[in-house]
Amino acid sequence: MENSGGDLQRLRRLNSLASLRELRAAAPLTLAELARRTGLSRASAGEVVGDLVARGWVAEVPPVQGAMGRPARRYRFRSDAGHVLGVDIGVHKVLAAVTDLTGQIVAGGRTSVSPDVPREGRLAAVDRAVTACLSMADLSPADVWAVTAGTVGVVDLGGRVARVHSLPDWAGVDLAAHFRERFGAPVRVANDSKLAALAEQRLGVARDARDVVYLQVGRRPGAALIIDGRLHHGFGGASGEVGLLEAARWLRMAEHLERHPRFAEAPPEQAAGAVFAAAWQGDAAAVEAVARYAADLAVGTAAMVLTLDPELIVLGGGFSRAGDVLLEPLRRALEPLCLRMPEIRLSELGENCVVLGAACLAVDEVNRLLLSPDDPFLKLS
Repeated sequence: MENSGGDLQRLRRLNSLASLRELRAAAPLTLAELARRTGLSRASAGEVVGDLVARGWVAEVPPVQGAMGRPARRYRFRSDAGHVLGVDIGVHKVLAAVTDLTGQIVAGGRTSVSPDVPREGRLAAVDRAVTACLSMADLSPADVWAVTAGTVGVVDLGGRVARVHSLPDWAGVDLAAHFRERFGAPVRVANDSKLAALAEQRLGVARDARDVVYLQVGRRPGAALIIDGRLHHGFGGASGEVGLLEAARWLRMAEHLERHPRFAEAPPEQAAGAVFAAAWQGDAAAVEAVARYAADLAVGTAAMVLTLDPELIVLGGGFSRAGDVLLEPLRRALEPLCLRMPEIRLSELGENCVVLGAACLAVDEVNRLLLSPDDPFLKLS
């Protein structure tokens, strides 16, 4: 890279970015190890690391106590050099999390909210969760380098909710503008299923996969695509919205669970969980209800599988906690519809999946701006 020519300032920035990438991806490295990984000479690696230490991006690791002789100096990426904010805006709750630059959660905030709360009340709940999170992390809005929010509904590339079924007046809200009023940092907004898929690809069960169909299964199902290792947004941000197709039957498939005669009087949020539990215990009507739910889920899933031919399907969302009670019926329903049946794995990230994906996308934004002409982040003191 050091011999690639071009503008000297840009060349130095490229060398710095290459070094940062290697230090972030590995245990502490010596200058010789860093030079070998980046293709720089040892002298150039030393100059780059010295500059990054001065800017606050990199720190020298103290030598191991009791080591014989004079050990080579080792350096690590300072994941605490900056922080990003991820937010998950759901139907019943708002989650916020501050993470370091590796996506590790530093502090979190949660606020419960009712599905029938109007837009202003939901935005106020978002602000409360964010305020609690920043307070716990002892940070101000000025300390946040990038913000990403995930929300139910279809989100356009400008950060506005374009369409949503589960919240009465949420369509049309400009979430990007709402966050920009409070933060001077870059802001991204995306559908919650997309961010959950990104979290699985970076931190979860899809880390070894390049092409993935992610299913967010619950009373409000969603889907997202990872193509060649990258989250696919689509031309207008509406990729993966198979559930909007009436023929896929996703919008009503939860009714198979909610109409179980033993639990029909329970609140819908509780009925589904009770049916999965009854199916696990062998209740014939519950087993049949889960099978019908899985059959409907398989229709839209098959459309994406036949289009993408993924190596992996990840099952996330609230219903994924049902485990094999849902996994096996889905596999049986899906296999006859596919030319090649991909592996199916259950998410292990739990409730934080969307907020972790939001943090990952915010970190990506920081990484993208590292090479901007204004050099906004390599000016740390």
